[in-house]
Amino acid sequence: MFELTKIAFGGGCHWCTEAVFQSLKGAIKVEQGFVASVDVNNSFSEAVIVHFQAKDISLKTLIEVHLLTHKSTSNHSMREKYRSAIYTFSAAQEKQALDLLDYFQTEFSNQIITQVLPFSEFKASNDAFQNYYLKDPEKPFCKQFINPKLDVLKKKFSEHINI
Repeated sequence: MFELTKIAFGGGCHWCTEAVFQSLKGAIKVEQGFVASVDVNNSFSEAVIVHFQAKDISLKTLIEVHLLTHKSTSNHSMREKYRSAIYTFSAAQEKQALDLLDYFQTEFSNQIITQVLPFSEFKASNDAFQNYYLKDPEKPFCKQFINPKLDVLKKKFSEHINI
């Protein structure tokens, strides 16, 4: 059996973020909830923890998916609750994430606002909201907000998706 690695992403609504990462080959488990970091006073924002096998999907691909499936270059009034962030579990992972953000910045015309923050704490969402998209992809919310993100996956990451 191969060892799992984990990283957490905040990218707007965690229902959307969960659906995106659940669609990827190599993403073995996606935990939806709220993540905090000591670097932002342990305030929680909607996020997911992605457990993945690096032999099947790279951290580079995961970060690229993250950047392209939410508004990683725009601020808005709800940014505290819907923080654009990569939460890391080690100093080495933090450095790799920062280097990858620098690398991907050349593909964006606006500045990437995604923060790289050390993971501090996780609180899972209520069971009723887990696997939100998988339970009922026909919900209006899913059609309006999640399907466009999955369309990005289908176009840009077809070799990495299960859908």
